[in-house]
Amino acid sequence: MTAVAGMTDGEPPAVIRVLVVDDDPLVRAGLGLILGGAPDLEIVAEAGDGAEGIDLAARTAPDVVLMDIRMPRMDGLEATRRLTGSPGAPAVIVLTTFDADEQVLSALRAGASGFLLKDTPPEAIVDAVRKVAAGEPMLSPSVTTSLIRQVAAGSDDRRRQHARRQLDELTERELEVAVAVGHGRSNADIGAELYMSVATVKAHVSRLLIKLGADNRVQVAIRVHDAGLL
Repeated sequence: MTAVAGMTDGEPPAVIRVLVVDDDPLVRAGLGLILGGAPDLEIVAEAGDGAEGIDLAARTAPDVVLMDIRMPRMDGLEATRRLTGSPGAPAVIVLTTFDADEQVLSALRAGASGFLLKDTPPEAIVDAVRKVAAGEPMLSPSVTTSLIRQVAAGSDDRRRQHARRQLDELTERELEVAVAVGHGRSNADIGAELYMSVATVKAHVSRLLIKLGADNRVQVAIRVHDAGLL
């Protein structure tokens, strides 16, 4: 399983600053070895729980945070909410053992840019950090379908109505782009499908994030599914 993530697209920093938050020293050490071997990645700090992670994030200004979910003192869900709600927030990738974990979905709703299974191959972890730092979409259709199916199962009428009201405010073109995002399409694929340049697609995605009050493409996809358009 690879990562899923979604932010607005851009250029990655010259050196990507990474904060690792996990209560297992072996996991932290393993991620340190994996990421430390990449010339464009720098681990700026390691934390053993969410509270320490928030403190270190404020002091080290990471571009990407790898966040475990189950930790003492403060878990990854609360830490993610606090981090993504702050100005200049880093991208958060949730670390998990199970891709069907309900807490992963909660983390995505809290603003996480995606998730990585802890047994993800090293090269895929490095690639995920680079892509998330650049804001590139990493929503594969199969992963999107699996995630959204679980979200939809817990959707209530009020959430569905709210999503529909939000989507009613979109232009016809923006709605087409939103639905394509919901299907897990990349910007290049959306451009080819809708006969737009990639730059135009990026502009539409940026407006979607604002209009839908979403932090990333995962949340855009959730809005589309909540509205019953997929």
